[in-house]
Amino acid sequence: MIRTNRRTALGLTGSALMAAMTGCTAASSLGDEAEPDASKAGSKQAKSTPKLIGDGSTSDTGPQPHQPTLPDLRPGQAPPQFVVFSWDGGGETDAHLLTRFRKVAQDVGASMTIFLSGLYTLRGADASRYRPPRNGVGRSDIPFLSDESVRRTIEGVGAAWLEGHEIGTHYNGHFCVGSGSVGNWSSADWAQEIDQAMWMVEHWRTTTGWTDIPSLPFDYSKELMGSRTPCLLGSKTLIPTAAKLGWRYDSSTTGRQVWPTLFEGTQVWDLPMPQIPFPGHSFEVLAMDYNYMANQSGPQPSKDASKYPAWKDQALGALMAAHERAHTSNRAPLIIGNHFEQWNGGIYMDAVEEAMRSMAAASETHLVSFKQLVQWLDRQDPILLQHLRGYDVGVSPEGGWASFGAE
Repeated sequence: MIRTNRRTALGLTGSALMAAMTGCTAASSLGDEAEPDASKAGSKQAKSTPKLIGDGSTSDTGPQPHQPTLPDLRPGQAPPQFVVFSWDGGGETDAHLLTRFRKVAQDVGASMTIFLSGLYTLRGADASRYRPPRNGVGRSDIPFLSDESVRRTIEGVGAAWLEGHEIGTHYNGHFCVGSGSVGNWSSADWAQEIDQAMWMVEHWRTTTGWTDIPSLPFDYSKELMGSRTPCLLGSKTLIPTAAKLGWRYDSSTTGRQVWPTLFEGTQVWDLPMPQIPFPGHSFEVLAMDYNYMANQSGPQPSKDASKYPAWKDQALGALMAAHERAHTSNRAPLIIGNHFEQWNGGIYMDAVEEAMRSMAAASETHLVSFKQLVQWLDRQDPILLQHLRGYDVGVSPEGGWASFGAE
């Protein structure tokens, strides 16, 4: 599809954006361009000579390298089993978890989605440049990173994109409670927040003054095509804004392990966080690390290390049971959410790594980014996709996949 310039689509003038961002310089005007088809990109490397954008924080290096060729739907054949491992925030702290999972993905041939918090490219010394909707200037419910971590994040995100991973957004201040919560935001509030997230990523050279690290190797106005909201709140008012921007998906709702649909009246795919089996419990759990912890130790990590092994087994068991259920039935895409965290001794990170390695080795299973999944969905026969939506959780064609498409 052809992207519309983001600020034009939202009706935000340069003066309005400047009013929202004290001390900001105007972003450069970028032309529209068709997105490359991932199925044709293969492992083609990015251009060696980047075209700098704006203040040089970002650049156009051409089609993203290391994009997979994915099998299409065929009548009489089982669909591919897609798994999306996604990361909220994307900050590279002293724990170096972004580096760790880039290495895991490289080992197993996986692509992932990193929902970057724009705030993680802004130093704490520059907090006053952020004017969050319905909150005070410079305020955030997540901490600003150290200068060293901001530098590592910028470097790590750029390297991740070159390795084939998608860079989405997790917005900025992560407001989940009170009157300023994103759950109370209007569509205009979301537009303001998105513009600021874009500005932070596109102007880190202006704010930091750093010239000794590479530009990000992508044009964020074209790369950014989807999001996950803080605490999965506010999607109802976000979607109209996302649709105006030409975004292609959102993963801020919750749902079941079934094939996805578009948000009503839009071309934005609804890719919800699913409920999945939870070993040792009588209920299912949302497929995200925080939710395992909340049902094991509560909203905060526990200091009782004796419980860590059993809790880790439950988290890993949930992920593997979700894959097994989909793989042996309706083949619905499995969406998994995570944070770069070390809760309860790092057991959830260990569980995610083991799950990634196991799932990557499973037959007909593809570990993809949201961007890759959406591009795949867009090019499939809509009649075959509609057939897939008819299979509930744990259900596959009565006559087996040999009968798929004949209904």
